[in-house]
Amino acid sequence: MATRTATTTQSFGADQHESDRSNAAVPQLPVPAPPIDAPTRVSRARIPLTNPKGLTGKALTWFSTRKYGQVLDNLLAMAHNRRVLTTVSVFEVGVMRWNRLDPQLKALAVMAASVGIECSWCLDFGYYEAHSHGLDTEKIAAVPHWRTSNVFTGAERRVLAYAEAMTVTPPAVTDEMAEELRADLGDDGLAELTMMVAVENLRSRFNSALGLSSQGFSESCRVR
Repeated sequence: MATRTATTTQSFGADQHESDRSNAAVPQLPVPAPPIDAPTRVSRARIPLTNPKGLTGKALTWFSTRKYGQVLDNLLAMAHNRRVLTTVSVFEVGVMRWNRLDPQLKALAVMAASVGIECSWCLDFGYYEAHSHGLDTEKIAAVPHWRTSNVFTGAERRVLAYAEAMTVTPPAVTDEMAEELRADLGDDGLAELTMMVAVENLRSRFNSALGLSSQGFSESCRVR
C-alpha cells in the first residue's frame, strides 16, 4: 500500500482527538484478561451456565471440548434458546470464511472492539485465537495502549482507530478515516473490516451484558 505522508499523519491525529477524550477516563482491562475460576464465573453470570440436556447438550459438549478443551460459556448462555444458538453458530461459520482482510488486522480490530466494550471473556478468547493462528500476540496484548505503543504500523493504527470509533455510541467514524482505509485495504477490505467490528460488537455486548468472564483460554498459550 502507498506510504502515508506527514499531512495524512497530522489529519489522522486530529481525527482521533474526540475518540481520545472519550476513552481517556475509561480504565482498560489487560490483554489477555486474567482467568476467572469456574465458581466465580458462574456466580457472576446473569444467566445459568448449565449444559443443556439431550442431543443439543451432547453435541455442544463434544464440539466445544474437542475444539477448545472446554465448553464455551457464551454457548451455554445461548443454548437456553436453541434457535439463537443455531442461528449464531451458522453465522459464525460464514464469518470464518471471510478472507479479504489481513488476519492480523482483523484480530487487532476485533480486540479493539472488545477493549472498548470491556468484555473480559472476549479479551481472553481473542488472545487465544490470535495465538492459535500464529499471529503477533505482542501487538494483540498492546491494543489497550495502542496510541502510546511503538509496535504498530500506520495501517494497523488506522484500523485500531476505526474499530474504536465504530464501537463508541454514537459511532465516531469520520470521512477521513474511511478514505484512508479504502486506500489501505480496498473497498472489499473496508467492507469486511467494518462488518468484522460490527460482529465483534455483537459478541462482546452479548457476553458483557450477561456477565460472562474470562475462562482462561489464554493460559494455554503461556505453557506452549
